Amino acid sequence: MSARWWHPLDDGRIQCDVCPRECRLRDGQRGFCFVRAREGDEMVLTTYGRSSGFCVDPIEKKPLAHFHPGTSVLSFGTAGCNLGCKFCQNWDMSKAREMDTLMDQASPELIAKTAVDLGCQSVAFTYNDPVIFAEYAIDTALACHDRGVSSVAVTAGYVNPETRRDFFSVMDAANVDLKGFTDDFYEKITGAKLRPVLDTLSYLVHETDVWVEITTLLIPGYNDSDAELHAMGRWVMSELGPDVPHHVTAFHPDWRMRDVPPTPGSTLIRAREVLLGEGLHHVYTGNISYSPGEVTYCSACHLALIERDRYELLGYRVAPDGCCPSCGTRLPGRYDAVPGHFGPRRIPVRLSGLPVSQGL
Repeated sequence: MSARWWHPLDDGRIQCDVCPRECRLRDGQRGFCFVRAREGDEMVLTTYGRSSGFCVDPIEKKPLAHFHPGTSVLSFGTAGCNLGCKFCQNWDMSKAREMDTLMDQASPELIAKTAVDLGCQSVAFTYNDPVIFAEYAIDTALACHDRGVSSVAVTAGYVNPETRRDFFSVMDAANVDLKGFTDDFYEKITGAKLRPVLDTLSYLVHETDVWVEITTLLIPGYNDSDAELHAMGRWVMSELGPDVPHHVTAFHPDWRMRDVPPTPGSTLIRAREVLLGEGLHHVYTGNISYSPGEVTYCSACHLALIERDRYELLGYRVAPDGCCPSCGTRLPGRYDAVPGHFGPRRIPVRLSGLPVSQGL
């Protein structure tokens, strides 16, 4: 499919304008992401309509703690990525160079229909970064909106302003990976730069209606120091405000960082305390069992409003108007009068010509 966000250069190459890499290609070449390619005199998206697989997940797994809690989301990705994270947890998809990785095919309309048929309140673009298949994601989000289904982007936020504007204009929620808080970490470990990610976060919070949450995967010895966490918390407070939920999650050895030990639970607990100490209202721990890090508290009276066990809701005390029933303080986010009850299940789904199960 013909791609958007590119322009010709005077030297005969064409430049991809999707992300800050701005790959400059001659005929037959592919960009860093591997899925945006030059064919003749135009840019094409080689993964339009093709997926590495679909799965019905709890929305809490994205992770989103303040976006229609307890509901299910139809999740999918494609192949490739515009970052080069050495710790990638989905490297089999994001680092894929073989199109055989794309096992399922589906039009935007079929994805939207499937979400409705399966009772999913949202569709999530995830597993690899959706900005590299933005055309497909945008068309799918529009088809979903036509059927009353929300769209969710799980992204590293490494995207240029024009693409960012177009892409997020059709998203209802986003979880943005803030992978660290130093230029050195971004350049050496992800092959990218920090500033564009911060710009994306500021844009989303201040210039859109997209519901935003942040995730930081803490890697022992790389981005988990108190100094870095304090700096990150201060930036979020000053530039985004205290109400953007922040998830700190545990690393496990993978891809090109198999020699690094898993993140101790104590590191996540300490990180949560640091970020709360900087003034953030909602900080969650992920990939460990730690009850205080799974609960949503009222920022004023500290009543436990949403209690969880990993991806399952145990208690829900949010009033129908989205406020604390004890003190009336509004809980930032998007809520329903009655929460979902999908639970911790993960259900793979095939779309390409195979029947879809009902009533998940």
